[in-house]
Order: sequence, then C-alpha cells, then structure tokens
Amino acid sequence: MLVSLKTVIDLAEKGNFAIPAFNVYNTETVMGVAKAAEEARAPIIIQVYPRLLNEEVGYYLSPAIVAAARQATVPICFHLDHGPSELEVQKALRWGATGVMYDGSVHPFEENVKNTKHIVDICKSIGVTVEGELGHIGSVNDDTMDEFTNPDEAAEFVKRTGVTCLAVLIGNAHGHYKKTPKLDIERVKAIRESTGGIPLVLHGGSGIPDDQVKAAIKAGIRKMNIGTDVCCAFADGTKETLDDPNRSLAVDLFMKHPIETVKKLALEKIKLVGADGKA
Repeated sequence: MLVSLKTVIDLAEKGNFAIPAFNVYNTETVMGVAKAAEEARAPIIIQVYPRLLNEEVGYYLSPAIVAAARQATVPICFHLDHGPSELEVQKALRWGATGVMYDGSVHPFEENVKNTKHIVDICKSIGVTVEGELGHIGSVNDDTMDEFTNPDEAAEFVKRTGVTCLAVLIGNAHGHYKKTPKLDIERVKAIRESTGGIPLVLHGGSGIPDDQVKAAIKAGIRKMNIGTDVCCAFADGTKETLDDPNRSLAVDLFMKHPIETVKKLALEKIKLVGADGKA
C-alpha cells in the first residue's frame, strides 16, 4: 500500500526500529526491494535521487514505484532523496511521491531553515511530510568531513521548520567507505534529547558495520538509507548472469537473477534494521 513518510516513520518510532530506505534506479531494483518487503512483511521506503527526476529516467521510473507500492500488501512510501530545490520537490509531488527530503545542508543555517520551512509548507498543503538535513552529509571521496550535527542547532532547526524527521551527520558518508566508519552514538542520543525525540535519519548506510547500525537505531535512528549496496547487488547479479554460458538473451529472463540479488540484499538490510514482521 502506498503510504506517507509520516506513516512509516511513526511505525518505526513506535516499534523502536528503523525503516530501510532503498534508492532505486530502474524497474528491476524496484521489483527486488518490493519483493523483499512482501516476503519479510516489512514497511519500507523506495526513494529516488533528484538526478533521475531531472532526466527522463524519473518520468518512467516514478509510475513503476507507485504501481509497486499500490500493489503491495505492506506499507511503502515513495520518497524523494536529497532534493536540492523546489523544482525537484514539485516534480516528485507531481509524479506521486508521498515523502520528500529537502537537502539544504550546503547552505548557511538560516537559509537552510528558511528553505526547509518553505518546502514543509508546500508539502503540508497536500498531506506530504518532509525530511530535512542538518550537517552536510558528503561523499567518502571528499577530502574532509563537515562538522557533525550540533544538538542545539538541531533543536532550533526542528522547531522552526516542522520537519517529520532529520538527517544528521554523525560520522557517516555516501558511497563505499575507504575505512571503517565510526558513528558518534552519543551525539545521536544528544540530538534526540535536545529535539524532544525527533526521528533521525542515517544516510550512507551501505558499509556501516552491523553493530554500529544497531547501536544507532537503539539511540534514535528511525530511517536508514541504502543506495550503494543496491547498485552493487544489481551489478553483481548482472555479472553473474553474463558469466553464465546458458543465459538467455531475452531481457525479461536475463534480468530475473539481478532482481533476486537485489531482493537478497534488501532482505538482509530489512532484518538488520529490525523492520521484518513490522508491517
């Protein structure tokens, strides 16, 4: 069933687990994560990067996500990930998104607050809730990491913007980590306390050790993003099919194995964050 961001985040908050948010790139990755959610009886988020919305891919992919969510018997939110401006937000809403992330973390604090509040107000008028970001979550390829999210600033940000959940920088980054990350779990606890318990979001979930993921969830993480691992699972499945001398060249048959490798990865992440059986 297609549901709002708030619906799945509320489930996670009530059950003290995290919603796995899978970035998808084509119909096959949509099918893989949706099949995993059904099998595990788990609420999930299916999300897209803004570049897909700004290319023709998003035009074709969005209806597939909406169809998968509506057909599912478990709660699925269709979410925009890292929307940099109102343009991408409006596109996502027009194409059926039920959750939006506006990422103003590259801007100064006051500008981030102003822009995020504007997006919250736009989305509120049609019943869509918003994820914000405070503390710029960069790439593992960046030379340095920005300052971690300040708990006091987080409290002010949440109060002034009205976001439903907040992405924070606590030692995480996007991409394949060059060395094992070390999450600041005490900072997660401090942000939760200062904000009155705002559900927090962990970006860069691919490659974070399982014990740190579980500790972060226990401290207040309620949504974890998985993007790079989805790409790798699909690529591995495709390579394995290419290496099979008995493979079929019929694309629908060729893609069956990559769908299954994505499904397997999604099942692992669903269980890791404690979402299995929570639908």
